[in-house]
Amino acid sequence: MPNFIEKNREDNGFRGNITFLQADVTNLDLPKESFDFIFSNWLFMYLTDAELVALTQKLLAWLKPGGYLFFRESCFFQSGDKERTFNPTVYRTPAQYNLLLTSATSVSGDSGFEIVMSRSVQTYIKIKKNQNQVCWLLQRVPRVPDGHKGYNTFQQFLDNQQYSRRGILRYEKIFGEGFVSTGGLETTKEFISMLNLRPGQRVIDVGCGIGGGDFYMAKTYGVEVLGMDLSSNMVEIAMERAFTEKTPLVQFEIGDATRRCFSEGSFDVVYSRDTILHINDKEALFRRFYSWIKPGGKLLITDYCCGERPWAPVFQEYVKQRGYILYTPQEYGQFLEKAGFVNVQAQDRTEQFVNVLNTELSRTRDIKQQFIENFSEEDYKYIIDGWKEKQHRCSLGDQRWGLFYAEKPLEILS
Repeated sequence: MPNFIEKNREDNGFRGNITFLQADVTNLDLPKESFDFIFSNWLFMYLTDAELVALTQKLLAWLKPGGYLFFRESCFFQSGDKERTFNPTVYRTPAQYNLLLTSATSVSGDSGFEIVMSRSVQTYIKIKKNQNQVCWLLQRVPRVPDGHKGYNTFQQFLDNQQYSRRGILRYEKIFGEGFVSTGGLETTKEFISMLNLRPGQRVIDVGCGIGGGDFYMAKTYGVEVLGMDLSSNMVEIAMERAFTEKTPLVQFEIGDATRRCFSEGSFDVVYSRDTILHINDKEALFRRFYSWIKPGGKLLITDYCCGERPWAPVFQEYVKQRGYILYTPQEYGQFLEKAGFVNVQAQDRTEQFVNVLNTELSRTRDIKQQFIENFSEEDYKYIIDGWKEKQHRCSLGDQRWGLFYAEKPLEILS
């Protein structure tokens, strides 16, 4: 290591804004809140879990409030087939890194890391066909006591509750291979046909789940797709499927759509299925979508909605338990118009939703024995009861399902 430092000093010592240090980072002490940004490359994979958690606490202390941590690591397994007599690398999954770094809190307990984004390094994919090189951008944020139903972050709440790995695969059994949203491939084909996609266009799928819709778009229409989801379990499964799908036009990232930044006009289409129900400030999110879309670009969303209040107690309890923020289809459309979109279509598709529920319920009953063998009788009962409860809430008029289409005007009026 001293040789590296000396070479670095030789090459860059003329710069007046660099300090050269050589130290074991696990024993390094630096002043609190002294950095806006910390960068690390291929370091954490050489640390034990305990060492990484301890270092994370130090990184939180060194960063100013709102500061960022960027790091890159090798994940899953060794890249290449070269035999090594000694390899100290710990090949974690992205989900394991997420849990370790977002579980740690500052010594005072008042701040921690939240994920802004995590994705495979694109250069490695294009040049080496290697998806195992993964980078992260995390932000130091305040910890809100009981802000996420007992979890440190909303992402942890999702990954440990509704979207545990087992829960995701259980949903997939109902919706169909590759899908965890209403209607699976059938509704995906119907709604994507509304977009008139063309080869070479760029699509971002917000709340991509396990990637079935993204693989379909890329293979059918020749578009480039970035699938983004806050659930690390969802994205990890999607990345696993990408190894076998061999669809280089599709990339995935763990990302928070409310924090993620893209250049103006980065995408031709924003696509999202049954995801935005988790987002509080929908109008602010739609303004963000508006900036991401090119002039003349399109937006298509399906999402859980609600009927007019007051709601039945059973629906109130359901929404509270899930942490959903729901609006009527009409209100949804108004949010899109306020964000600047034109040609807004806000359709109440609850009748279609109920028909899909009936089909999925019937299909699940037909594969009862297989489902129980793959999961358990308790899981089977959970799905059957859950779908019946959806039917009941729809019959009350409280649970609704909306389809939303909108466009960004070709000319932006000042």
